[in-house]
Amino acid sequence: MCLLERLEAWDAQTIHCTSSTHQHADNPLRTASGLLAPCAIEYAAQAMALHGGLTAAPDQPPSAGYIASTRNVRLHRLSLHDAPTPLHLHAQRLSGDAQQVMYAFRVTDGEGAAVADGRAVVVLNTPLPAGS
Repeated sequence: MCLLERLEAWDAQTIHCTSSTHQHADNPLRTASGLLAPCAIEYAAQAMALHGGLTAAPDQPPSAGYIASTRNVRLHRLSLHDAPTPLHLHAQRLSGDAQQVMYAFRVTDGEGAAVADGRAVVVLNTPLPAGS
């Protein structure tokens, strides 16, 4: 499931992507109530994953990662499906090593209004237990 549509900019520490998939009726995260605001974390996480792939050493495959925790998450609206398009997804790598990375993220709508922000820790190279 890829929710991102466009890579706008990136460097060693930051990434900026955009997407209008939050308005798609067939969005895989959409419920009968619409696309709820916590789904903004998944959009930001996909930007973080893309950033990890873009910044990986050329001779190394990108590492699989899993969100281990989120902190200080603020949701500024109840739903995403009615947010002005496109969503802007910003992530900034704050710290990290070969085992984990911490990002700050910010999601805004097409008019620049805040949708969600917070921090996420991504654990790398950690296999899931069998049966997960």
